[in-house]
Amino acid sequence: MTSPTPPTTAPAPAATPRPLAEQATVANRLLDEIERAVIGKRRELRLVLAGLLAGGHVLLDDVPGVAKTLAAKSLATAAGLDFARVQFTPDVLPSDITGYTALGADGQERFRPGPIFANLVLADEINRAPAKTQAALLEAMAERNVTLDGATHVLPPPFHVIATQNPVESEGTYPLPEAQLDRFILRTSIGYPDHVDEVELLRRRIDRQQEQPDIRAVLAPGEFTALQQSVERVWMHQSIVEYVVRIVQATRTHRDLELGASPRGSLALTGVSRAFAVLDGRDFVTPDDVRSVAVTTLTHRVALTDEAWARGTPAAEIVGRTVDSIPAPTWQ
Repeated sequence: MTSPTPPTTAPAPAATPRPLAEQATVANRLLDEIERAVIGKRRELRLVLAGLLAGGHVLLDDVPGVAKTLAAKSLATAAGLDFARVQFTPDVLPSDITGYTALGADGQERFRPGPIFANLVLADEINRAPAKTQAALLEAMAERNVTLDGATHVLPPPFHVIATQNPVESEGTYPLPEAQLDRFILRTSIGYPDHVDEVELLRRRIDRQQEQPDIRAVLAPGEFTALQQSVERVWMHQSIVEYVVRIVQATRTHRDLELGASPRGSLALTGVSRAFAVLDGRDFVTPDDVRSVAVTTLTHRVALTDEAWARGTPAAEIVGRTVDSIPAPTWQ
């Protein structure tokens, strides 16, 4: 038997990862560009970006008109990602999201991909879709692929969903159950701008003489993926790992919580904390990183007792007090 001929050239060596300080500069260029459209919301945008860098999906729970859609679209454009928006309504079918198989002109069956086949998908008003459609989207979020007629179609990497829902309107909605909420790495809001930022918003709109701001791509192809990969290079001291676990386990024994955060909550808190370190140009996680993201990564994973619900105690307040009650590791 003839031996295979060895290749004449060696494979190209893997590119040397950028130092984390340089990755932080890249991330901040991205945030600067998004802030040209979404004014005065740096902290909220950092949270959303950290959730995506940690490999997760983000739920924006906020009232209409506070730039949720604009934030998602601007992020995709600035990061050089393919973007798709789906407006959820009660008559949206799973195939409207994932795609369907249809006969072509030659009589052959072909898969027609749905809008979910994008790098960043905005699922607008996700709670207006019926349970079957929500489940189809959330299954794709978990598996990163779509299975139809026995065939599996892999979603393009990176793949992330930013979903929105309006917390003040319940008519005609299908609330996400806890098991589906748990699929989002964090849940946060944009919120109203303060007086100075809203004045600046109006001034910029008048000056540019058009409705939408022009956002440009500031990341080269592959840079967003490189940012995500840099999260894996962030170190966590054993005391920080134990700190995360103590916080999560405390939610499971709190008297006002019927349901505490699962181990998926521990993983989410770890991932977003590491992403926060990248945004600051550090290769290690601090207790402040954990505290900064604990409420947004854990609140949607817990359920109130009937007594706490009757008192009107917000879950975020309970989780916040729980985090404050756990002593942070001391750093020398």
